[in-house]
Amino acid sequence: MGKGGKGGKGQYRMRFLAAIALLLAAPAWAQESVTLYTSLHEQNLPLFIAAFEKKHGIKVNAWRSGADKVLLRTVTEAGAARHDVDVVLAGSGELEALHREKLLAPINSPSHENLAAAGMPAHREWAPAFLTVWIQEYNARAVRKAELPKTYDDLRDPRWKGRLGIEAGNDDWFGKLLTEMGEQKGLDLFRAIVATNGISVRKGHSLLGNLVLSGEVPFAITMHSNVAELAKKQGKPVDWVALEPVVARANSIGVMRKAPHPRAGQLFYEFLIGDEGQRLFASREYIPASRNVASPLEGVKLHVIDPGVALDQGEKWAKLYNDVVVSRRP
Repeated sequence: MGKGGKGGKGQYRMRFLAAIALLLAAPAWAQESVTLYTSLHEQNLPLFIAAFEKKHGIKVNAWRSGADKVLLRTVTEAGAARHDVDVVLAGSGELEALHREKLLAPINSPSHENLAAAGMPAHREWAPAFLTVWIQEYNARAVRKAELPKTYDDLRDPRWKGRLGIEAGNDDWFGKLLTEMGEQKGLDLFRAIVATNGISVRKGHSLLGNLVLSGEVPFAITMHSNVAELAKKQGKPVDWVALEPVVARANSIGVMRKAPHPRAGQLFYEFLIGDEGQRLFASREYIPASRNVASPLEGVKLHVIDPGVALDQGEKWAKLYNDVVVSRRP
């Protein structure tokens, strides 16, 4: 594409648009539905389904669960030669695992050129759709702005004793944080925080968010930026800060190699990574993967987790997180 210059690029785009037109003109039986397995938040999923169905007239059959369960079901069904799912939308680590299992189809799309900053893989078997960003949420009635931490190191201050919470499954966040801080420095810091102030470990960001809202956990060390910002805009007594380094993870989409409705699957893929889908993500305070759509966190430097590294280091990161944070008591 690079050797062809602008003309080559334009011809590629025209060929791609022609292919999409053929998809739209395909027989109704071939595109009457698309099956999606996803970990997208249940409150937001209907918005994307409704917009796609309205645009294309193709019914979306969605099954939602945690990202690990989405991966397990997809791999298990493929191993049993059961090919029900067309598209998977989950964490980039789960999509990279599906790539390694040779279960995804390579896709070429002109939208890919806008996704490079979010971690577009060279193999093109999945594409980032949006970013999950970890920030720190606090109860605005229980924590004064004057006492807010400016760095993670500030959380060692005894004023935070009994006031800190964290989500139990954020080992990939922890691993990336250690990578950016320096592993030994980061481990020493969190051991000191736990020893001095303790950290209440809760399973699920929804539960942790509710505990911040009630004031039971005044300060959450790990919360998703979209959840915190939506709660704030709804007038709830919460706010948030972003301690550096700010860690992010791409949530990605891929079309199955043996999808029963490959054309409809690719249409859904294109819808999510195109400008219309990206604007929908931004409207729910997600960080869009595309450079074409403004980010709710414009200007914040994000350290995006490499899904390949996360897969290779996953067991190590999980053990460190468990040993230092989850199972450790002050």
